[in-house]
Amino acid sequence: MKIRKNKIKQYFAEGKCTIGIWNGIPHGYAAEICAGAGFDWVLIDGEHAPHDLRSIMATMQMITAHDCGIIVRPPVGDPVMIKQLLDAGAQTLLIPNVESAEQAELLVSAMRYPPLGKRGVGAALSRAAQWKRIPDYYKHADSEMCLIVQVESVTGMSEIEAICAVDGVDGVFIGPADLSASMGYLGQSTHDDVRAEVKRGLAIIKESGKVPGVMAVATAIAQEYKDAGALFLGVGIDLVTLADATTAMAQSFRQLQ
Repeated sequence: MKIRKNKIKQYFAEGKCTIGIWNGIPHGYAAEICAGAGFDWVLIDGEHAPHDLRSIMATMQMITAHDCGIIVRPPVGDPVMIKQLLDAGAQTLLIPNVESAEQAELLVSAMRYPPLGKRGVGAALSRAAQWKRIPDYYKHADSEMCLIVQVESVTGMSEIEAICAVDGVDGVFIGPADLSASMGYLGQSTHDDVRAEVKRGLAIIKESGKVPGVMAVATAIAQEYKDAGALFLGVGIDLVTLADATTAMAQSFRQLQ
């Protein structure tokens, strides 16, 4: 048995522009539907959605049946939580609210085994190592890990050059919603000033050699950010899609009453 290749890592190496969807419904059934829809990747959101370690693992198991990348966003970049997620089988993490190079370095260390990092060793209990059925797991695990840090505040944007310079960070993802709030434009993620700052950040990320990413759920905004260098686009959220579709359906049938 061999270690699973990280599809996100492959996308990054190819320089391919990818699109993905957020999974906020804490059940693998919803994620499986999203994974089969044609997206390049599905992100399992443990920050704002009610996912926990068990639901994240079960959701990863459902997505694995499809030709689709898997990303997990924990609620915080805690090394203990990172260890649990990696042992459960996650290979790509998107860590929210990274604001310094020192924080990014801690995250890199948490995702690597000694001597390169401080990831705990426990293959006998690890789904990632298939409970020691992958005999050389430790030899190849580090090379299949992918770390994406999310910059989403004025502080983070002021430190983005230093964050991008950290070895072991694969991608930098800008979050316009929190960034807009941090800039004083709460609820205005497409404000002109916010878009200008996002594009400034994307240019810096691209110049650094890291993969630039951003959330853009409107086609025109996504195109604008792609033109600015984004190669990793979050274009939808399953919960929002369900809410919008059911609301529109209910309204369309109201005329029958």
